Amino acid sequence: MHAFYSDHYVLPLPQGHRFPMAKYRMLRDRVAQELPQVQMLEAPRASDGELALAHHPAYIRQIADGSIQVLQPQAMREIGFPWSDAMVERSRRSAGATVAAVRAAMGGQGIAANMAGGTHHATADKGGGFCVFNDAAVAARVAQAEWGRAHGPHRKPLKVAVVDLDVHQGNGTAQIFQSDASVFTLSLHGEKNFPFRKEVSDLDVHLPDGCGDDAYMEALETALDQLERRFEPGLVIYLAGADPFEGDRLGRLKLTFDGLQARDRRVFDWAWQRRLPLAFAMAGGYGVQIEQTVQVQINTYTVAVEYARRWRAMPA
Repeated sequence: MHAFYSDHYVLPLPQGHRFPMAKYRMLRDRVAQELPQVQMLEAPRASDGELALAHHPAYIRQIADGSIQVLQPQAMREIGFPWSDAMVERSRRSAGATVAAVRAAMGGQGIAANMAGGTHHATADKGGGFCVFNDAAVAARVAQAEWGRAHGPHRKPLKVAVVDLDVHQGNGTAQIFQSDASVFTLSLHGEKNFPFRKEVSDLDVHLPDGCGDDAYMEALETALDQLERRFEPGLVIYLAGADPFEGDRLGRLKLTFDGLQARDRRVFDWAWQRRLPLAFAMAGGYGVQIEQTVQVQINTYTVAVEYARRWRAMPA
C-alpha cells in the first residue's frame, strides 16, 4: 500500500503554537516500524494548474509569493500559520499527496494514503483552521479531469464521494462542491464545534457534545445508507480524523480507540463491498497526549493494510 508523506517540510511555528506538527513524523516512524506492508513515498508538489481546479488563481498566487500577508492579513490569521516558504511547500505537497494517493488507488491498488492532508477548511478563495489548500477537493477534481481525458467525452464523468469524519465540519469542501452534482460531500461532525458558521454539505450529520461509540456508529451507518441511496460514486476520498477521540483537546466527542477503529473498518468495508477505490488522509488530531493521536492514526493504517491486502488478492 502506498502512503505519501511531507513531514520533512516543518513549519517554523512560534513557541507555544497549538498545532501538533510533530505528529506527522511520529506517524511515519511508527508505520515504518510496525507496518512493513506500507511503502512510504515522498509526496509530489501540486502544480498551480492542479490547485486551480479547486482554488482561485489569485489566491494561489498570493499564497505562493507571500503577498497575501499584505493584501489579506486577516486571511493569514484565519489560516493560523505564519507565512513562510516552508508553509507554501508543505501545503503544495500535502495536496499533492492526496492527488498521488487517488492516482494509486484508481490505478489498481484500491487503497492508498496521504500521511497528512484532510485540509477541509480551505475554500476556493481562502484558507482557515490550519488549512491552506483543500487537498480532497484538488484530488477529486484532478481525478475527474484525468478520467475524462482517458475515457473521452462520451463516457460518464467520474463521481466522487468525500466521506469526512473529522470532528469539525468540512466547510471548505462543502463550499467548493456546493453546485457540483458529480461530488457528494458527507460530513459527520460536532454540532457546536468549529467552524461556528457551517456550510451546507450534501449530507451533514450534527453530533452532540459527548457523543460516544455506539451513537456515533449508528449515525455513520445511517449516513452511509443515505449516501448509497442518493449517489453512485466511482471513488471515495476518506478523511479519517483522529479528533473525535475522547482524549482530544478540540474534539468534544467521546470515541474510544476501539470505536474509532470500528469507524474506520466500516468505511473501508463499505467501499470494499462496492469495489470502490479509496484514498484516505489523516485530517485533524489534537490529543492532550500526542501519542494518543498517533495511536488512532496507526489503528487506521492497520485497518487500511487489511483492505489493501484484499485488493491485491483480487484477480487482475
